[in-house]
Amino acid sequence: MTIRTLISAGALAGLSLTLAACGGGEKTETAPQRQTVTAATAGQTNLHRTVNASGTVEAWEMVPVGAETGGLTAVALYVDEGAWVRQGQPLVQMNDVLLRAQLRQQQAQVQTAEANLARDDAALARSQELKQKGFLSQASLDTALANQRSSAANLSAARAALSETQTRVNQATIRAPVAGQISSRSVTKGQIIQAGTELFKIVRDGRLELNAQVPETEMPLVRAGQSATIVADQNGEAEPRSIGGNVRIVTPQVDAQTRLGLARVAISSGSGLRPGNFARATIDVGQQASLTIPSAAIVYREGRAGVYVIGENEAVRFVPVQTGARSGDLIVVTQGLNAGQRVVVSGAGFLGDGDLVTVSTGAAATAAQPKR
Repeated sequence: MTIRTLISAGALAGLSLTLAACGGGEKTETAPQRQTVTAATAGQTNLHRTVNASGTVEAWEMVPVGAETGGLTAVALYVDEGAWVRQGQPLVQMNDVLLRAQLRQQQAQVQTAEANLARDDAALARSQELKQKGFLSQASLDTALANQRSSAANLSAARAALSETQTRVNQATIRAPVAGQISSRSVTKGQIIQAGTELFKIVRDGRLELNAQVPETEMPLVRAGQSATIVADQNGEAEPRSIGGNVRIVTPQVDAQTRLGLARVAISSGSGLRPGNFARATIDVGQQASLTIPSAAIVYREGRAGVYVIGENEAVRFVPVQTGARSGDLIVVTQGLNAGQRVVVSGAGFLGDGDLVTVSTGAAATAAQPKR
């Protein structure tokens, strides 16, 4: 074999290798890898539910106490903050010396007006008798009648002035309009009190309630009359003490910004709480039909709780959800999921949107590194 023949054969072999490397052969496609997982179906379950809420302790009814008459000096204070008072109990005494002098003067004016009226009543009676006998003219009778009516009007005016002054004297003693506990005092001895000035605030009957903020998704579960357990950390105790209560009313409005509604929870007496305290409430809402899934199905992506829902062709997608109470291995889903949807349980932490899965009846899923 000649040298020329050997070079030609080598070149032909190199060309064949080049064509093969450039894709002259057929491609082979690799099927997408499926991860084996377990799944569960979201369904309705009757659970004993509680609703957690928190808020501020406030008075059931805060009654302001003010002065009805003004320009008088406070000469005596009978109560201070924290005192319990009964309805009608004196709280403040204002200087009423001048008013009582006016009262005595007007009492004398009433007596004078009564005497004048008695005199004119008698004169009118004599004039009517003389007129019937023909000894008195009609003009004289009319004069006697006018005098009697004028005296009667003067007496009514004197009595009205006396009543006004008597009322002002009574108002100089400021009394509790309701029974309860004094929560604040803004008057001092020697102060000149003006009409309408707020002097005290009274917690009516000492009753307190918690303005508990409830998520809008759980508002339909809360009803008036349901029992509640209230816990606060402001009692100065090593361990927070549980206090009984009942839902008094559920307001019909939800805050558009916070998406929270308000349930007013009446607090049992002797709680030791004060208006302004922060407290938490657990409201017993009884047996409720709830959408539940296994708690192991909940995963977190970018700080959001959610589940992987299995769709067509066994492809999964991440769906954010809002969760509620737990019961054993189940967790309540309040928003984001519908009954009948299948969710990944075991292996959910290793999935991403669009992944294909194989649902297994076993408890274990294929081992893999979690996707971030």
